[in-house]
Amino acid sequence: MARSIYILNGPNLNLLGLREPEIYGAQTLEDVRHMCETAASSHGMEIVFRQSNAEHDLIDWVHEARVQAAGIVINPAAYTHTSIALLDALKACDCPVIEVHISNIHKRESFRHHSYVSARADAVIAGCGVEGYVLALQRMASLCGGA
Repeated sequence: MARSIYILNGPNLNLLGLREPEIYGAQTLEDVRHMCETAASSHGMEIVFRQSNAEHDLIDWVHEARVQAAGIVINPAAYTHTSIALLDALKACDCPVIEVHISNIHKRESFRHHSYVSARADAVIAGCGVEGYVLALQRMASLCGGA
């Protein structure tokens, strides 16, 4: 596969392993990056792995992915529930989009039950811990015609 899979992570995921480990687990975002690199490699894919607490960074990366990426795996974190702008950026992409949440957002506070991103996502993975990223890459390989 010539193009990469963009893995985009939203606000506070830089604190993974430190912030509310009873919900999000003890693994760090760097651990997730390594898991994703291994999973992607096993499917002949490469990744671009990014995190930002700024909504505009995520939107800019989605715009970049429109022309650079074979697919997008996105954990929009809190922007899941608030960002119409992120939804609009994703709607401008023709590539597959998979939404990932470490926790089961439907089992949490009611404001977390709605996702703007889900309106564009080709798949949603929630409640599988950081393994959800690996599952997303497995599905992405299928969507992109890989193994």
